[in-house]
Amino acid sequence: MKLVFLWTDIMVWFLVISLLTWSWFIAKSPQVRKQWHTIFKSSIAMASSIVLLFYLLFTLLDSVHLRFSMELKESKKSELQYSDTVSLLDLILKHNIEYTERTYSAPFATSEYTSSIIVDEKGVIQKEYLPLKYVGKSDDIVSKSFTAITLGICISLTLIIIHLLWRKKRGFESELPWRTAYIISLLLITIFTWFYILSFDYHVLGTDKVGGDVLYQSLKSIRTGVLIGVLTTFIMLPVAILLGVSAGFFGGWIDDIIQYLYTTLSSIPGVLLIAAGVLSMQVIMDNNPTWFETTLERSDLRLLFLIFILGITSWTGLCRLLRAETLKISQIEFVTAAKAFGVSKFTIIRRHIIPNLMHIILISVVLDFSGLVLAEAVLSYVGVGVDPTMHSWGNMINQARLEMAREPMVWWSLFSAFIFMFILVLAANLLSDRIQTVLDPRNKK
Repeated sequence: MKLVFLWTDIMVWFLVISLLTWSWFIAKSPQVRKQWHTIFKSSIAMASSIVLLFYLLFTLLDSVHLRFSMELKESKKSELQYSDTVSLLDLILKHNIEYTERTYSAPFATSEYTSSIIVDEKGVIQKEYLPLKYVGKSDDIVSKSFTAITLGICISLTLIIIHLLWRKKRGFESELPWRTAYIISLLLITIFTWFYILSFDYHVLGTDKVGGDVLYQSLKSIRTGVLIGVLTTFIMLPVAILLGVSAGFFGGWIDDIIQYLYTTLSSIPGVLLIAAGVLSMQVIMDNNPTWFETTLERSDLRLLFLIFILGITSWTGLCRLLRAETLKISQIEFVTAAKAFGVSKFTIIRRHIIPNLMHIILISVVLDFSGLVLAEAVLSYVGVGVDPTMHSWGNMINQARLEMAREPMVWWSLFSAFIFMFILVLAANLLSDRIQTVLDPRNKK
């Protein structure tokens, strides 16, 4: 067994470690700690954070890739070769990959969704709904559901008790709505446990045209949506901050150049620019197939390039906003006094400008995350998003558009992608609303 380090894996783990380090440093500031404490006093913010952490957990499980060794018995001399690249999430959902049916099946169905023409022993042609190969009996679902829900509740209560004991040991008593966090955690763990246990005997969310499990596709698509939302945001963030603050603080020819740059870039239709970049990268990859050992590495590079092109095209709005806010802050008395005392410009930016822009930056980060998750679905739908072989909600929606016109209609692929994407975007928007309420200095409460 060997670890495989994809580019996006390295970026996501580096980002997680950086955020944990940054959190540890800002926790030393009583003022910042009090602000975040105020944010999570809201039950809605706490519930949204638990949901986002649940999505992040699946992203991290799908960002650890492995290849297992295989010995070729046919050769005279045993040679060590490796299997296809799989993630920890693939190992957990291995049965969903192997239990592939012939064609469509509805959620919890025991037979195929459409009838097939068969010829019996007497030569009579008739239509029948063929049974699925990898499902149990329909009368077992109640007992297995009871077992799964009981197990999920037990796991949830165990984790809650451990957290309560940790809080008691550390003397960590606060006004945070821990009851809400426990209820949401209990609900999420119980639902996932129920889905997971039943997925051994049923296709919980049905199957697609080629018999692939829709639950597996939906869970695998979490990584793509989260990576595009998070990594793109943090790629465009330094560019927007650097150019926006420089334009607003220094003014003159620097301001003119930066204004011309983001005005020109904003005038180009974003979809056309993204399509040109992605298609150019696709041509380069097609001309250099030796760069990639596996199909996963190829699709990962296209995802990485899509993240960069989205970051390049999405920084202009935040840059314009930061420029306007910097112009206003640079005229306030304490900045004027700092200039009069001879404080260097970069020190003024670091100590006075950036801290007073943090509420705008944090709010924009969360809002841009939601927009980018939806953008991936739209781009994949029109064919310029992630690689067609990569699991994503956009690819699921793209494949489901023809299924919706069938008779009878195949609705569960589109519904599953919609629900998973809707919950993620809703949680991010609710959290951003709370952050705006607390961190915006214009709000007195």
